[in-house]
Amino acid sequence: MQRNYAYELVEPMGKNFDPEFKPELTPKEMLKLGVFGGKYMTDCQDEFPADWFTQAKLNHASHDPNLNFFKVNASQVLREWKKHGWIYKDDPRGWFQWYCRYYMGRRLPAEDARQIGRWKRITRHLAQIKKHCQKGGLSCRPIQRQAVLHWAYDSRKI
Repeated sequence: MQRNYAYELVEPMGKNFDPEFKPELTPKEMLKLGVFGGKYMTDCQDEFPADWFTQAKLNHASHDPNLNFFKVNASQVLREWKKHGWIYKDDPRGWFQWYCRYYMGRRLPAEDARQIGRWKRITRHLAQIKKHCQKGGLSCRPIQRQAVLHWAYDSRKI
């Protein structure tokens, strides 16, 4: 993993997002709900505000799907992310690391556009949840619900 990676924060934290990027959850909210089996971001907490981690569901030892909000595994291993070309050199942990840094105020125009495009394509999963599940039926399509939670969409509202 990266050590001593530096970047410039050019926007206030949580402000001035691209008009097409409207995440429903903050990184802090996602970590509190339970994402990525609790393993994500366990070795770089000092990069982000300490309060993001006060109620985060984390497991420093290993990935544990029981820490996820929907108690299911909805993640692929990093090897698969790399194989698909989803990893950007400055964010080796993928989309969520990009989102945390974007939320903090870092802007990288080309990479921001790529990641926001990926985020927007997740709405196809929201459409499937809406089509096949009753409103509030959180036990319906739990893997898909956990997956959209990983992308800062809150399917609990559907």
